[in-house]
Amino acid sequence: MAAAFVHHHDFILDSLAEGVFTVDLDWRITSFNRAAERITGTPKDQAIGRFCFEVFRADACESGCVIRRTMKAGRPLSNLSVHVYRADKRRIPISVSTALLRDEAGNVVGGVETFQDMSAIRELQRALAKDHSFADIVSKSPAMLRLFHLLPQVAASGSTILIQGASGTGKELVARAIHHHSPQGQGPFVAVNCGALPDTLIESELFGHKAGAFTDARQDRPGRFAMAQNGTIFLDEIGDISPAVQVRLLRVLQEKTYEPLGASRPVATNARIVAATHRDLAQQVRAEHFRDDLYYRVNVFKIDLPPLAARKEDIPLLTEHFIQRYNHLRARSVQGVSREAMAALMQHAWPGNVRELENAIEHAFVLCPGDIIRLEDLPEHLLPASEPPPSEGMTLKAIEREAIVQALRRHQGAKMATAQALGIDKNTLRRKMLRLGISHPTQKTQQTQ
Repeated sequence: MAAAFVHHHDFILDSLAEGVFTVDLDWRITSFNRAAERITGTPKDQAIGRFCFEVFRADACESGCVIRRTMKAGRPLSNLSVHVYRADKRRIPISVSTALLRDEAGNVVGGVETFQDMSAIRELQRALAKDHSFADIVSKSPAMLRLFHLLPQVAASGSTILIQGASGTGKELVARAIHHHSPQGQGPFVAVNCGALPDTLIESELFGHKAGAFTDARQDRPGRFAMAQNGTIFLDEIGDISPAVQVRLLRVLQEKTYEPLGASRPVATNARIVAATHRDLAQQVRAEHFRDDLYYRVNVFKIDLPPLAARKEDIPLLTEHFIQRYNHLRARSVQGVSREAMAALMQHAWPGNVRELENAIEHAFVLCPGDIIRLEDLPEHLLPASEPPPSEGMTLKAIEREAIVQALRRHQGAKMATAQALGIDKNTLRRKMLRLGISHPTQKTQQTQ
């Protein structure tokens, strides 16, 4: 009778599409169904009696065995993502769920784990990600997807490109993508941060110099334009260059030549120019801080990169992208972020844009002990603040004012993000700020009686 029950039990397990195995309290495998054989590549007779970590060699076996966590917590776990090594040494992703095994008296006698091969789903996810990426740039916001559609044509055109966007929006990533998809893609990509170079050095850095051109110029030195020959030169923060350098750069764009300092004859260049700035160059022209003729030469095709706060739907996608990057760099197997951590990421105003998000994920990798980034692993400024209750005696008007001021502070003055957090329209927020006398998010709160 017992043998018939065991046979019936095995028949049920073998009919399941998911892999199933059980272990005793010594972590030795006591049953192993047919799907488990197929997924792991290990025959049942070679698995029974062995330690589970010898069969699966999972990433989680050393850092936090899933069944061990179930036995310690006394409750099941569901749909955890881990990687295991098949018998042929191929590493595959699986989704794992666990539960306790108890005898008739209710005593724990082991554990059971069910798992699914997620390889096909991961391949599908990668294929879908290609529709939301261009080179190393990922996004699913409509504005960025339109940009992805245009970038191949822009890259192939050979025209001068101006990239405008706030600091941290990924201007250099876009410039590199344009270069790698252009006819000059096999040539060098030379990046110059114009804002970081003083006026006394920038001309020499860009155009080079001849021996004797100035004190300590003992030998010829090629500039960045010479280094970018047959390739692309990326002029970051072009809005910060002086009027004198603007004149020389205009000549390069008009005549495709430049003169190294101390040279007596011009040098031809075929380097493609991609410029970038966090400033509004049109406004700079109106204020007479930037030459209009240079602006029109640089602005053949303009790319405006939206801030991260304007495309928050990209935060989960970018988070996954950075997790994969740091998994590769740090030899980790972090699978994602907790629900609480993602909520904190979605609520933040991101004044530092995509660069700030990447820094937050790198910070989390330092603190994260397991395969899921927790809320407490994020930088402190991303953690939700516990607001003190309003003081007794405050009027409704004062309480409303306090709530708006605190929300503005949390979102670094970003009115759109503040309005969304408060559940009101941006125009409503503006009217309330005027009515309550709130002129700046860092303004000290005063009770309005």
